[in-house]
Formats: sequence, structure tokens, C-alpha cells
Amino acid sequence: MDGIIPLYKERGMTSFDCVSRLRRILHTKKIGHSGTLDPSVDGVLPICVGSATKVVPYLMKSGKNYQGELLIGEATTTEDLDGEVIAAQPVTSEIPPAAIEKAMASLTGDITQIPPMYSAVKVNGKRLYEYARAGETVERPIRHVTIDKFELLSSKYDPTIKQQRVRFNVVCSKGTYVRTLVVELAKRLGYPGTMSWLTRLESGGFMLDQTLSLTDVQDAVTAGTISHYLYPLDYALRDYPAVELSDSQWAAVQHGAWLKPVEVSTTADSVVLKYNKQVKALYHLDQQHGAYKPTKMFSVK
Repeated sequence: MDGIIPLYKERGMTSFDCVSRLRRILHTKKIGHSGTLDPSVDGVLPICVGSATKVVPYLMKSGKNYQGELLIGEATTTEDLDGEVIAAQPVTSEIPPAAIEKAMASLTGDITQIPPMYSAVKVNGKRLYEYARAGETVERPIRHVTIDKFELLSSKYDPTIKQQRVRFNVVCSKGTYVRTLVVELAKRLGYPGTMSWLTRLESGGFMLDQTLSLTDVQDAVTAGTISHYLYPLDYALRDYPAVELSDSQWAAVQHGAWLKPVEVSTTADSVVLKYNKQVKALYHLDQQHGAYKPTKMFSVK
């Protein structure tokens, strides 16, 4: 079984939980996901099965789209509601939408982030959340990410508890910590903040309405129709031009041969090579030698 399943990850499950469940449902060990979702986050989690695990890096390159909510007036250890409250400050009057949008604009474009201590980033072979749970701190690597859109959807102030909830949409590059982004937004507005909920609407080119739940996958396997829901490797490589190889070209490519631009009829930086309409390889142009050479071989059969 080979292909990509756009899975809907429910809240309360880790991304690895989903992979583990699918290994049992699909009766295969060769499964991987493209982009971890925190247990408290739901939404799109592309799952690669069989030979499709080789295209995970290409799925992860595409941007992600989220919708969520920021609670202003309270901060937690984990930057979401799973953690313990570590700071609180009453919001004495409503923060106007114009001020929120101005702060959002300052966090749009190329920015740097420091991953939260409660995250899966590895430092010295150990995940940050392991240090955090042990009460230890460690220097964290700076990340460079791109925020393409940070949009205010709604804002609601509660004068009784003196807190404000801000709903937002964000389109961003891989590696972005949305909870860290919105906590920084609260700081720029002068308050502690925490992410109260988050849903991933898009990842790997898949939208929320394309996803299948774990129950849907189990039902499709039982009905013998799971192949109808598997997307081919092509889906992860759809942004590259594709070339169908002749018999002689495929014979050469199987042994890692380079190809001249005239043989692939393109001058693009990279090109997908197919044989019998099946994706076989991704080649890139070596400017120094003026020829295309292998970037990634997906199959030699």
C-alpha cells in the first residue's frame, strides 16, 4: 500500500498516536506524518504510507493555515491551556481591534522564534519537553520562520473577569510555533497571553474538508475501498514540472544517469521524472555541468 492519507487528527491524541493506530489499521509499519500537531490541536495531518514516506519532506515544504484563539490576561507554562498559570494581569479595558491588527502586522513577514520549552525540538539529543518536565532549562535554538498572513477574525472583551479573547487566522511556513506567535502578540499588547485553542485548516496542500478520521480509515479498510482515498506521490510534487521518460531514458535513470535539458524539455530548476505514469525520481539542474542530476529517487523498479 502506497499513498498519502489526509488525516483529521482529533484533540487529545499525539501525532505519534495517530501513526501507531494507522499501523494497526493498515497492517503496515512504513508510515510517517508530515508535521507534528500538539495533542491539544486538531486538524489536518497528512500521513504517508509505504513508498510515499519518501515525499514527507516535500509535503512539509508547503505552508500551513491555522485558525485559533488567544486568551489575553493569563500566561501558562506551555503557552496553551494544558499548562499551569504562571502570570495573570487583568485587562482593565477592551483592547481596540485597530491596536490588535497593528501588533499582528508587526509579526507578519520573516520573523525569528525561540521554541517553547514544552515542545518536541531536540537539544543535545533530548527533547525540550523532557528538560521542562525535569525542571531544567537549556539554551534553545533560534528559528527563522515566515508569517504570510496574521489576520484578526473577532475580538471579545469580558469586563467581569477582565480578559479578552482574540480569534485569528494565520498562514505560515513550516516550523512555526503558533502558540509562541500569539503569546508574543499578547506581549506586544502589554499583557500575558496563552493560546486557548487551535485548528490546522491546511497542510501539505490538503484542506480540512479533504480529511478522513481514524474511524473513516478503519471503515474504508473493512469495506476494501481504502485505495480510493489514497493520494499518489504526485500530489506532494505537483508544483514541479513532470516529464514522461522513454524506455531508454528510464533504463539510464535507473542507474543514476544525468539528463540534458533537451532530454527533459524544460529549463526549470527541478523536474519530476515519470515512467509509465508513475513517479520515479526528482532531478535538479546542476548549473555548473548544465545537466539534470538526481535529487531523490523514489523507485528504481
